[in-house]
Amino acid sequence: MPVTGSMHHEPTSHRYVWLLDDEVVGVIDYREQADQIEMHHTYTTPAYRGRGIAAELVGAALDDVRARGLRVVPTCWYVAEHIDAHPEHQDLLAGRSAERRG
Repeated sequence: MPVTGSMHHEPTSHRYVWLLDDEVVGVIDYREQADQIEMHHTYTTPAYRGRGIAAELVGAALDDVRARGLRVVPTCWYVAEHIDAHPEHQDLLAGRSAERRG
């Protein structure tokens, strides 16, 4: 069941956030260098955990990464597990050869 709310990219803060109304309830922090984005931390506000917010946020952030033409280095365990579980995002992994993508 999709979670209400929306993902917003905050490039000056180097993060993606999930907003419910105007409240930030989920965050992915990242570092960007050249054509790669290292997602190193994911957080969901304790009151909102267990509702699938982190999964929605990671999926939406990865879609944005794809649209921007970047590759992902998932040093956050949650992002890494999400990519492992979702084949549609595995081609975004940095270090994958062109033959293995798509």
